[in-house]
Amino acid sequence: MRLKHAVLAAAVAVLAVVGLLVAGRVPATGGPTADGDATGHFEQPKERAEETGEAMRSAVRVDASAPAPLNAPAGRDAGRKDPLTPSDPPAAKEAEPSAAVGPLFYTAGGAPGHGCTASVVHSRTEDLVVTAAHCVHQGGFRTDVAFVPGYRDGEAPYGVWVPTSIDIDPEWAADRDPDHDVAFLRVRPVEGRTPLERITGAERIRFDPPTRRPARVLGYPNSGERPLSCQNTTDTESRTQLRFDCAGLPNGTSGSPFLTDVDAATGLGTIIGVLGGKDEGGDEETSYSPYFGSAIKRLYERATG
Repeated sequence: MRLKHAVLAAAVAVLAVVGLLVAGRVPATGGPTADGDATGHFEQPKERAEETGEAMRSAVRVDASAPAPLNAPAGRDAGRKDPLTPSDPPAAKEAEPSAAVGPLFYTAGGAPGHGCTASVVHSRTEDLVVTAAHCVHQGGFRTDVAFVPGYRDGEAPYGVWVPTSIDIDPEWAADRDPDHDVAFLRVRPVEGRTPLERITGAERIRFDPPTRRPARVLGYPNSGERPLSCQNTTDTESRTQLRFDCAGLPNGTSGSPFLTDVDAATGLGTIIGVLGGKDEGGDEETSYSPYFGSAIKRLYERATG
C-alpha cells in the first residue's frame, strides 16, 4: 500500500509540474497594466516605454556587429520556397533564430525575462508586430513589454523595441474570447530611428487562408535562450480555430507565428495564425490559433491606421 500511495503521489506531482509548464502557455502575470479605449486601442505612455527600455539594458547585449539589415521589400520572392516537410517525429527542436521573430520580455518584478513570442509583420508603417492578445492584455494592457527580434543567448542583434501602441479586439478585453486572441503592436527602437521592418525584414500576412497548409511554428520557450521550431500541416479545429499538432512547444511560445510559404534563403514567410486561441495556446501535443478571418483583418487595418 505504501508503494502504491508513493507512486500515486509521485504521479500527481509530475502532473502538477506538467500542468504548470503547458497549461495555457501564459506569460507571467502581475505586472503593471493600464486601460485602453473602448475599441481595444492603447497608446503607451512615453515614460513607461523609456523605463522598459532602460530596464532591458541589464537583460540583453546589443551586438554592434549584427548582420546587415534585410532591405528586401516584404513579399518579394527572393528564392526557392522551403517545402516545410513535417517534423519526424512531430516534436519541436532547437532552431536557428529568424530576424523577424523574437521573444517578448517583461521587465516588472526584478530581472527582465521573456514569456511570449512575436513576429514582425509587413505594414505600410513598417513598425508592426503580431502576437497573442493574452501576451499583452491581462485585465489591462501590459506596460512593461519589450520585443527583441532575432534574440539568441542574451544578445539582441537587431536591437530592443518598445510599443508605442497596442491593438486588440474589444471581444478579448471583455471576456478573453479565444477567437480574438490576437494583438498588433506598433514599436519603436530604444536606440536609433530606423523603422523595424527595414532592419529585420517582415513576414507577410494572409487573411481567410486555406486551413490545411504546410507550416512552421517558431517560438521561444520561457526557459530557453534559443528558439524552438516544428513543422507540420495546419488543420481545422473549428470554424474559428486552426490546430497544429506538434509536441514540445511549452510556456513562452504563445504568440509564435504559424508560417507558410517560407523563403528558403531568408526564412521569411506568410503568417496565417499565431499560437493562442483555444486554451490560450493548447497543450503538450497540440497548438491552436484563432482563424485569421475578417475580424483579424479589421484589427490589422485599425492597428496600421
